Amino acid sequence: MYLLKDSNLQIEVLDPLTDRDKFGIRYCTGGYIYQISDEQHGELLSGPTYPDSFNWFDGQGIPDAFNWAPLRAPAQDDSEVLIIGVGVCDLINKQVKAFCDWRVETKEQQLIFTTEQKFADYALQLVRTLYLKGRTLRSHTIITNQGKAFVPMSWFPHPFFPQPQASAELCQFNIPVQLKADNPGYELAANGFIQRKVQPNQAGFYLPLDHQAQQPLSILQRHDQLGLIGATCSYVPSYLPIWGNQHTFSWEPFFQTIVASAYSTSWWIDYHF
Repeated sequence: MYLLKDSNLQIEVLDPLTDRDKFGIRYCTGGYIYQISDEQHGELLSGPTYPDSFNWFDGQGIPDAFNWAPLRAPAQDDSEVLIIGVGVCDLINKQVKAFCDWRVETKEQQLIFTTEQKFADYALQLVRTLYLKGRTLRSHTIITNQGKAFVPMSWFPHPFFPQPQASAELCQFNIPVQLKADNPGYELAANGFIQRKVQPNQAGFYLPLDHQAQQPLSILQRHDQLGLIGATCSYVPSYLPIWGNQHTFSWEPFFQTIVASAYSTSWWIDYHF
């Protein structure tokens, strides 16, 4: 495991090689934030089964996912696909057949994870960088298309925050959102925060939010230890679901695009603790 730390925070980041037992076909293996700790307040992140157990599908901390858009060869079934940031995977049996190889560079308050992946007509370079500055952690990603085929990609962060107990309020966005009135888990409070209707169980409640965002997303999140924490995205989300069970609550702002041959795309999200 890698560490980023200063006088404010300690960031635990999984090692793509030595922590391989914690990975599966779902989450990116480079730059996987496993836990963030504060000297005064302790561990700040959670997970669907945290603190009781861990499994690769549920995860914990702040993983990132490209698995919604696996890259397929022509006439190939789901027994062999490329998942960006993970490797060649068997979706039928939910197994990684060949993990991608990462080069890891450590700098002052930075971790840089770089990998090249090739599959059928696809070839790409993925660079994931984590920067720690004070109480802000930036997760920055660059994809460069090095092959002939267009690379369709769908990425989202999946931060797992402890389910608030001091209040039913969960989060507030800087963009107008609408919730389906008949959803069982969530409602809008008068102050604009999304709040729980009821306490969730292990299965939790998943809800895509309706929105017409025209600007990059910013988020306020209730946190029992810190009161309020925040996040700022460099992008306008194309899809914005929320989910939570009795242990954790998460929002998942998607960044989706198609990268043409010889072109790059980049984006970032800041977490403010």
